Amino acid sequence: MSAPIVIIGAGINGLVAAADLAARGKKVHIFERGPTPGGAVRTEELTIAGFRHDVAAMNLSMFAGSAFMAKHGAELAKHGVEFVPITRPFAQAMEPGDHLGVTTDLDETLSTFASETDKATWRALMDDFPTRAGVVGGLLGTPMRRWPLVKFLWKNWRALGTSKSIEIAQFLMTSPRDWLDATFEDPRLRTALSTWGMHLDFAPDIAGGAIFPYLEAMGGQAMGMVIGKGGADTVTRALVSMIKSNGGTITCNAEVDEILHQNGTATGVRVGKKEIQASTILAGLAPKHLMRLIGGASGHVGFDRGLNTFKHAPGTMMIHLALDAPVPWKATALKDFAYVHIGRTIDTAARTYTQAIAGLLPDTPLLVVGQPTVFDPSRAPEGKHTLWVQVRMVPADIKGDSTGQIIDKTWEDAKEPMAERVFDLIEEQAPGFRQTILAQTLVSPLDLESGNPNLVGGDQICGSHHLTQNFIFRPVRGFADGHTPLDGLHMIGAACWPGAGTGAGSGFFASQLIK
Repeated sequence: MSAPIVIIGAGINGLVAAADLAARGKKVHIFERGPTPGGAVRTEELTIAGFRHDVAAMNLSMFAGSAFMAKHGAELAKHGVEFVPITRPFAQAMEPGDHLGVTTDLDETLSTFASETDKATWRALMDDFPTRAGVVGGLLGTPMRRWPLVKFLWKNWRALGTSKSIEIAQFLMTSPRDWLDATFEDPRLRTALSTWGMHLDFAPDIAGGAIFPYLEAMGGQAMGMVIGKGGADTVTRALVSMIKSNGGTITCNAEVDEILHQNGTATGVRVGKKEIQASTILAGLAPKHLMRLIGGASGHVGFDRGLNTFKHAPGTMMIHLALDAPVPWKATALKDFAYVHIGRTIDTAARTYTQAIAGLLPDTPLLVVGQPTVFDPSRAPEGKHTLWVQVRMVPADIKGDSTGQIIDKTWEDAKEPMAERVFDLIEEQAPGFRQTILAQTLVSPLDLESGNPNLVGGDQICGSHHLTQNFIFRPVRGFADGHTPLDGLHMIGAACWPGAGTGAGSGFFASQLIK
């Protein structure tokens, strides 16, 4: 009997790879160190029974629009995946009572703009969006292998011409602030869009970050957002069911301790005292863990150096809340948005990033406030709500506090006072907010890593996406297609191209290579 394809980690990329391979009749087995599959795409009762909280990922738009769903969506639907469409994806709360929101209704979006010139610019950007999104989306959907990449570049150069191609290439290298300053008049609009860069480690002045505010703004306007019915784990549960129905297996509470290899070829894995032979190994691991499992060296100097110097983004703190009532936003329109970003100016975001990089607890961290029960009341008892709060950015290793008020240097001691700082920021935008809280669960960056070692230092995107670690450099130059110096061992996960998010591109790319 032939050896199975072994997948290390039941995160979104591992599950997608396994589901595609199993559907094609391949023998697949996943080993997952945690008690349940899903990685960052899980939903649990983290506060009170009956309140279902997305542990990390909430926005499933990338998965819904992924190449995997295009191929397997009908089958996955049979296994119970169900999405909730969102017509009001995000808003920015700035000075208390003031907001700017993006919805799928163009006039509604433009009604929150202060500049007539910006309204005209937005309309022009929307007119151009299908063309530019086709290029950018096509790039994100292209494996970083020579011939697929050459084919992609050639096709788009012929379609767009030299001038337009160069313009888009320049855009891909532009910082959020540079693009926003050159595009919009209203500083409120610049602030609202720049926030999206912070989701992927792009502070306003980091080169290469303009693409993310652009895609989220235009995509939110054109298509809205989707979340999972009942929780993000609708995806995980459906993938697991699909894998098992096609003969694949998943073993949880089973940590891979070693990747076995001999003479430059990966041969299997060791789980505890048991050795399992494998025809191919797909490793959904952060670079430092991959290096540990192969024994610290692959035999290729550049690859080893690249994985050992792989840079992670600053940490994130998560706050999960059970609420007795909706958030009492001062700007009442905010109650109807899936995400509410809290951050007053683009300069505030830049300062927050600098403070976190320096090891300081930021004075005004960027807050991503998710309100899933506004659109999916099944996640909480009738009339109650869950709130999902990402605190970006914070350091994993606390060297101090930017205000000098929090004296604690360990997260075990600092997360309570840091949570109070977060609640103060929400309270400014929603007076009486604290009175709605029934229960809370605070998750520090180190708690995130403890629950999922791929989230190194609480880095929820498993590695910075700065230009020197993106595109053909992700995770290592020369290995951006996920192959490794060990034959039969392939990298998948957010550390690999096309990076973080629920699109599961690296897992699907890897599965397509196995014939």
